[in-house]
Amino acid sequence: MVGLASRPVPVGIAGISPPWVRFYGVRGSTPCEGPRYERYGGHTSCVAVEVDDEPPILFDLGTGLRVFGEDVAGRGGAFTGSVLVSHLHWDHVQGLPFFAPIHDPSTVLDVIGPRHAEGSLAAMFDGLMRPPYFPFRPRDVAATLRFADAGDDDFAVGNAKVRSRWIRHTGPTLGYRIEWRGVSIAYVSDHGPGVTDDDDDFIPSSVLELCDGVDVLIHDSQHTCAEFRPRRHWGHSTVDYAVHVARESGAQSLALFHHCPSHSDDDLDRLLLGAQDLGARLGVPDVFAARDGLRVECGSGRS
Repeated sequence: MVGLASRPVPVGIAGISPPWVRFYGVRGSTPCEGPRYERYGGHTSCVAVEVDDEPPILFDLGTGLRVFGEDVAGRGGAFTGSVLVSHLHWDHVQGLPFFAPIHDPSTVLDVIGPRHAEGSLAAMFDGLMRPPYFPFRPRDVAATLRFADAGDDDFAVGNAKVRSRWIRHTGPTLGYRIEWRGVSIAYVSDHGPGVTDDDDDFIPSSVLELCDGVDVLIHDSQHTCAEFRPRRHWGHSTVDYAVHVARESGAQSLALFHHCPSHSDDDLDRLLLGAQDLGARLGVPDVFAARDGLRVECGSGRS
């Protein structure tokens, strides 16, 4: 079970109607750049959930975390927050050493992620971030980093209720559900039907439990149906499967996420139109494609 010590509550962002979600990285596998990616962006997985006067909760530590760190620096004051890590593949953790607040001794960052048979989450990060692969270890930073292991758990992060459940991927991977001030958000990145013997339209009970009736579902949508066939063992979903999960779980809004780095802006436009058409036929109220910098004020629309 996750265990977190108490921590101070920093000053929030005045004037923001809580809660809201902002996407800082929406790509999967590898970051990408160039004119083909100008509208949707090229940073890897990092999403912030914030409310006024409470510490933020992040999903994943991809390269988008660096940009979030720049936003934090612009606000001033001490940073305190939590990260819910889905799994330890590079595209979901490689932003941590470039997160500027970890070099500030006033920073407190709680990192919660999947437990591993090989050792604690703290030990896993010590193996990921160490010489000769990187010049310093997590224990060398000025900030206070606190690591906690999770599995099929329900726990509190500040005033938010968090649920973590194992989902299907290539290695220990968690999906999350946050309930905060009357709004629910599910994060099911790096999840796909091809890594088990179940039918391709089967939705595990753990996923349905995370997504049941959520206001916003952020779901892996890396592949087209044609791309999925030779890559089914990669542990990712098709766009159609993401819509299927949204429909079966009763999600109010679906964010297509973890975009394939080979998919250009124009490709994603086409995939989004197809997903919106399918969603309209299946009764999914709202389908959109996540992009770097997009802010979703839950219950109030997007900007």
